[in-house]
Amino acid sequence: MLTPDLRLRGRLLRSLGQLREMLPGSFVERKRACGRPNCHCADGKNLHTQYQISVLVDGQTKTFNIPAALVEQVREKIELRRRFERAAATICNINLRRYLKPKEKP
Repeated sequence: MLTPDLRLRGRLLRSLGQLREMLPGSFVERKRACGRPNCHCADGKNLHTQYQISVLVDGQTKTFNIPAALVEQVREKIELRRRFERAAATICNINLRRYLKPKEKP
């Protein structure tokens, strides 16, 4: 009979297939002026929104611009990575509890 921990571990492992599209990094939304003197942002109030992801690449932080049309998709894919990390931590804790559980003698 499966314990609740084993059922949870199995459910988490089965859900990993959904995570194949996950992205690393953090999503960043910035407001900035473009620098053109006749643009609506020149007043410093109506700034442009810029979307980026910040990712660690070869030990250095890199920032990549994201087109506005892909913003929701990218946010969801970054959230998938967070779900993966939570699932991995839960699976490891379940396995550790099972490993450290005293063995029953026959």
